Amino acid sequence: MRKLILVDGNSVANRAFYAVRLLSTRGGLHTNAVYGFANMLLKLIEEERPTHFLVAFDAGKATFRHREYEAYKAGRLQTPPELSEQFPYIRELVRAFGVASGELEEYEADDMIGTLAKRAEAEGVDTLVVTGDRDLLQLVSDRVTVALTRKGITETERYDPARIREEYGFDPDRIRDLKGLMGDASDNLPGVPGVGEKTALKLLRQYGSLESVLEHASEIAGKLGENLRAHADAARLSKRLATIDCAVPLQSGWDWLRLGEPDRAALASLLRQLEFKSLLKRLGLDGTSADADVDGVRSSARPADEKRPRAVAVAEEGVDVRCPDRPEEVEEALSRLEAAQSVVVEVTGDNPHDGEVRGVAWWDGHTAYFIPFERLVQSDMRPLADWLADARRPKRTHDSHRAEVALFWHGLAFRGTSFCTHIAAYLLDPTESRHTLADLSRRYGLPPVPEAEDVYGKGAKFKVPDRDTLARYVGRKAALVARLVPLLEADLAACGMRSLFYDLELPLSSELAVMETVGVRVDAAALAAYGEELREAAAKVEREIYELAGTTFNIGSTKQLGEILFDKLGLPVVKKTKTGYSTDADVLEELAPYHPIVEKILHYRQLTKLQSTYIEGLLKEIRPQTGKIHTYYQQTIAATGRLSSQFPNLQNIPIRLEEGRKIRKAFVPSEPGWLMLAADYSQIELRVLAHVSGDERLKEAFRTGMDIHTKTAMDVFGVSEDRVDARMRRQAKAVNFGIIYGISDFGLAQNLNISRKEAAEFIRQYFAVFSGVKAYRERIVEQARRDGYVTTLLGRRRYLPDINASNYNLRSFAERTAMNTPIQGTAADIIKTAMVRLTRRMRDVGLKSRMLLQVHDELVFEVPPDELDAMRELVTDVMESAVPLDVPLKVDVSWGADWYAAK
Repeated sequence: MRKLILVDGNSVANRAFYAVRLLSTRGGLHTNAVYGFANMLLKLIEEERPTHFLVAFDAGKATFRHREYEAYKAGRLQTPPELSEQFPYIRELVRAFGVASGELEEYEADDMIGTLAKRAEAEGVDTLVVTGDRDLLQLVSDRVTVALTRKGITETERYDPARIREEYGFDPDRIRDLKGLMGDASDNLPGVPGVGEKTALKLLRQYGSLESVLEHASEIAGKLGENLRAHADAARLSKRLATIDCAVPLQSGWDWLRLGEPDRAALASLLRQLEFKSLLKRLGLDGTSADADVDGVRSSARPADEKRPRAVAVAEEGVDVRCPDRPEEVEEALSRLEAAQSVVVEVTGDNPHDGEVRGVAWWDGHTAYFIPFERLVQSDMRPLADWLADARRPKRTHDSHRAEVALFWHGLAFRGTSFCTHIAAYLLDPTESRHTLADLSRRYGLPPVPEAEDVYGKGAKFKVPDRDTLARYVGRKAALVARLVPLLEADLAACGMRSLFYDLELPLSSELAVMETVGVRVDAAALAAYGEELREAAAKVEREIYELAGTTFNIGSTKQLGEILFDKLGLPVVKKTKTGYSTDADVLEELAPYHPIVEKILHYRQLTKLQSTYIEGLLKEIRPQTGKIHTYYQQTIAATGRLSSQFPNLQNIPIRLEEGRKIRKAFVPSEPGWLMLAADYSQIELRVLAHVSGDERLKEAFRTGMDIHTKTAMDVFGVSEDRVDARMRRQAKAVNFGIIYGISDFGLAQNLNISRKEAAEFIRQYFAVFSGVKAYRERIVEQARRDGYVTTLLGRRRYLPDINASNYNLRSFAERTAMNTPIQGTAADIIKTAMVRLTRRMRDVGLKSRMLLQVHDELVFEVPPDELDAMRELVTDVMESAVPLDVPLKVDVSWGADWYAAK
């Protein structure tokens, strides 16, 4: 039996955008609407089991309604770019799920939905319409159910004819009459002045239809009667415009609407691009379950011949791989080290600090030699270990950073990297999510090597293959590295990034490995004690909550909390879910002005999260043998060039809350009596903006040492320095940093809790004052259109394939990326340059001080007291001179007994 689902794409996307907090990828693409839409699609497919499915979109152009009424939908605010940029990804998502989509010029999505719903009804097919627009309630019938989305995108209220009659007091078809009388501000339907929903319902219940109401208008006394008589034509027009056209020219038949199989490869690629890790895992697309179906979307197993081949089935053309055992074989293999063109250290595991070294392979141009780890650590392999550790003997490899860290924990060293294919590939295309050798072999059309999961399996299926299979795999990787090096080197030269690669990224990779293996000491007892403080503070707030509530209850229970807030205390219901009241953070923040208990609950959640996520989480990460935390800095993740901290992420310890900042007290020097020193770039991205834009007002503020946010407030509001209040400075700060990220009036309005109109005026005034910034934005976008990419001051390149796209949403996102990449990327280049130069200078002058952490724009060191003055001077000098700008770079240096005291 057929079952049809019709989704109002624009309406649901809009609901998802406002229902889900703003999310974005590391590259800055907003994704909250796509995320909400994906969850909605999954829920519908899993729970409804439709046979046919369509997502209808508005064509985005004038429709037949505009011809009849020119002011139709006039006055609507432009779609926020944070939403509009997501529509291409929503369409791609729909296709990947095997769902049909469509739009029709001259018509709206409502008309497509109405036409298909009526066709289905005529053929006895049940239809579910999903929308956030009440206009579609006019389609409800015995065969058509309309599900209206609420604030929670996956939660809906369903309307059948009985529900319509119960709520409105008339049949579904009269929804059109209701719109005719009361109008619709969102569509700019005039209706009858003074007639709201309550009055319109009363009239329709009494007279039956709009036409009957107007016929009896002369009998209706007072202003209401006058308005009905005077605006009868407007009411009729409003009804016509609100009437869904259920006879639009759509292709016949059902085949084009049939729900297809999801395209697993396309779906996995898209979800990885959008960084939806939880959805990848939920759908079995993260590799943990290679044969999993899309979470119940389809239950049939894939044919065996569709599965990816195992490593043993990969061709081995041109690669002679040897795994020496006998003494003479070992001697021959070691004699070929000096002729090695490339080397690969095979490491498994996500975190290289805990990774397992499986072996080492090198390629001499003719033969690959593989030594498994258990042989590597034996005495007869000492020449190999010495070669790996010798910085004077150059090595070309893949992911040298990972190799250095993993070998360190096994008592071995890896030095002398002269080329890293992993870093080179990242620089050449930083927007690619993966740079494995398997990816590079495909990208450059070279003999392929398999993906790691094809060799080892994934998750519970992980298994180290036999020695010969492993040798062939790692040996082929070593041979591939040698073939890739000249190709990548030529591309780096063609793109002007040789210096960036050899002088910055490659040496930084080794410095990061040193910094990570040194680690940062964490006082476990102090951290645990602070955890107890947080527990006690949470318990105190908990008692205050109970006092305000007049009873005890489980604060962590959404159901019980909802009953207290909405049933007992009578707070307004903001959002409901399938299981009851919503009490998420957005809801509570909206309710905060209504009752003091809400602020207490938010504070309680903050305290308990700090204790569970950060205190307990960090305690688990302290390595017993060192008493330190050893994070891992990913150098090839962020498209802007920023470093990403993992295992654990030390860049996300919350510091806006004082309770979060206090966690830093547990980060202490590893030597008795030493100090922690922190050096933080002051407003580095705004200083870069001043340089690249050449704006004289911005440059003047930084050159005179004036507070930039105060200066901006003075210029935008036209007031003297002494008249800049805290609100003005806060607004100026929001727009200063927002400009870097291409903020829209919508984004600024959200940040400052003001109207979009006020935000738009603020941005207009900013550009009127800082005309150089406006000119820069226009100039860099024009350059990107011409060249197809933008660069940082040090030549870091980011390609923008959508900069000339005909699709407005794709193009506008690319334009904002063009504006902010040179700023964010240059800031990343500056701090990386400082890191490399600092470590070299510290070694050159024989300092014992150590660099421990890089957190956003801050570097953290441990310093012996007798080196404090020297380090203060050295750090300030190197960081402030890292890259010359038209405005001074400023570094704030502080120190103390722990990281908290140093700030």
